[in-house]
Amino acid sequence: MMKYFITVCLACLVFTFSVSSQEKNNTHKVAKGETINQIAQKYNVTPLEIYQLNPDAQSGLKPNSVLLIPKSSSKKTSAVQVKTNSQAQNHLVIAKETLYGIEKKYGVSDEALKKANPFLEKEGLQIGQMLIIPSNAVKKSSVATAKPLNTIVKPTIAKQEAVVYHEVLAKETKYSIAKKYGITIAELEKKNPEVVSNLPIGFKLVIKGNAPKADKIVAIIESKKEIVESKTETAKPNSVKIPSPIIMPKESKKEYTSLSEKIDNNGRKKLVLLMPFNMNNVQGDTINSTAMRLKKDKFLNMTLDFYAGALMAIDSAKQIGLLIDVSIFDSQETKNSSSVPAIIKANNLENADAIIGPFYQSNVEKAAELVNTNQVPVISPLSKDIGNSFSNLYQTIPTATAIKNEMFDYMRSKGGNVIAVIDKKKETIRQYLKENQKDVRLSTLNDNGSLSAQNLKSLFVKDKINYVVMETGNTSMIKSIIMTMLSSMATYQVQLVILEPNETLDTDEINFVNLTKLKLMYPSMSRDNDSSEAFKFENNFKKVNKIVPSAFATRGFDITFDTMMRLSLGKTYQETVDTMATQQVDNKFEYYKKTDGGYTNKGIYILYYDTDLTIKEAK
Repeated sequence: MMKYFITVCLACLVFTFSVSSQEKNNTHKVAKGETINQIAQKYNVTPLEIYQLNPDAQSGLKPNSVLLIPKSSSKKTSAVQVKTNSQAQNHLVIAKETLYGIEKKYGVSDEALKKANPFLEKEGLQIGQMLIIPSNAVKKSSVATAKPLNTIVKPTIAKQEAVVYHEVLAKETKYSIAKKYGITIAELEKKNPEVVSNLPIGFKLVIKGNAPKADKIVAIIESKKEIVESKTETAKPNSVKIPSPIIMPKESKKEYTSLSEKIDNNGRKKLVLLMPFNMNNVQGDTINSTAMRLKKDKFLNMTLDFYAGALMAIDSAKQIGLLIDVSIFDSQETKNSSSVPAIIKANNLENADAIIGPFYQSNVEKAAELVNTNQVPVISPLSKDIGNSFSNLYQTIPTATAIKNEMFDYMRSKGGNVIAVIDKKKETIRQYLKENQKDVRLSTLNDNGSLSAQNLKSLFVKDKINYVVMETGNTSMIKSIIMTMLSSMATYQVQLVILEPNETLDTDEINFVNLTKLKLMYPSMSRDNDSSEAFKFENNFKKVNKIVPSAFATRGFDITFDTMMRLSLGKTYQETVDTMATQQVDNKFEYYKKTDGGYTNKGIYILYYDTDLTIKEAK
């Protein structure tokens, strides 16, 4: 959900700095709102050079403070000299980066990175550090618009400008992405006209260069078509290990179980995937080329990503010998129509053991209705909508209310004193607290709507941890809340909490180090998994698809693999849901019956920023 830790690609660059010790340094008085990057650009130096002369600046710039600025040498075209070196690389650590993110970017293990940089063991990751990336590290491939799946594509002969992509993370904005790459929002939208009105999580933005050629993407689509038309995958045993659910027991809730220890292949099972490839539309489009359609159609891109992950799950199931036949059908769906009824009737899917899909809520409800007589489980993979309920319908996306409730349940489980600061524009949050969290203490605001620091401090207690739930997008109020809490840390235990993504926290106006000091905590339906099992999944995915798995690809794997494992326990899918909670690569599955029928997933993570610049799961 919230990935504030931004990674900047500096692979294949070697940094050299040649500031003479005999030169006198310039000075610069910091203006309000100035950033280290702006100052560095003004004087034609790097942020690292400024940090070297001003170590205190790493914790944030203070208005009216004076910085020492090294003189820029006229002999160098820039502070960074590029050398095509296949040996060890350097990486400059910037604010909001994590060890996990850097290791993931360069394909290097935690052990190898720390061996090359022994100071990390003692000091941890610090802004401005220059890391040595071991020579055996592999730079990650750029994320392509379309996802190749076991497809051999001939390289194009004509040389083109290298394409730079950016996969949109939760909580990112057009402003933050444009700033990261040194372009304007207008330039970003011109490269990606489909995101003018919104910015979907998981979407691949073109930052530089042009989209892939049509012949490459046609090959990818054709490979999908062959697999879709074949419809059936047969499970075959092998010996390669795949990620296992991690045991995560939760107090007074369902126990998190490792399903790999309970496999009981009692007869072959039948799993069906209904995927909205809409191949008829792709083939019948005489106006747009396949490449153009893929560039414009984010729904198709999302589908292909999910499908890529699902295929990895199917392969993993084969490798551990699960006796499951998988049928894949093109659901040909839009928001209000699909081929699902015809597919179910023609293929006797009312006898399936489980169905994953379709994607749209109205269509997944229709599927559940058509196979309800036999109580075939229908798993809704991506829809956030709550419409008509059926006893055999399983919603995998937790509701917004469930996510908020989990956060308050956690704070109460720790015996915390929960305080909320809600600005006047957040009336929906205020109403939610009134209806669901009546014991939460509200901090009063001043007449002009600003924070009353005195009132907030008066609500703190000394014998408990004081959770401050901050719901505002106002920069001034956020700064006031943060400073009030920081000034109280000597006397009280305090921790900052948010319930929903907050774009303001991702701007230069907010000092990131302060968020780590207050251990900013938030609920999320997914996590960044740095376990060995997660690395195995990612590496296997890269070997097959030549790209890094997106959030949709990982979700496709998690849902499909979790379903297949549950079907292999010698019980019905519903029986496993009633008794077991599971955790896969990035997602939890903890289902509960809804009062109006069907099941909802309450598998939610509570995450926080730690002072070592990593995101951790709260225990």
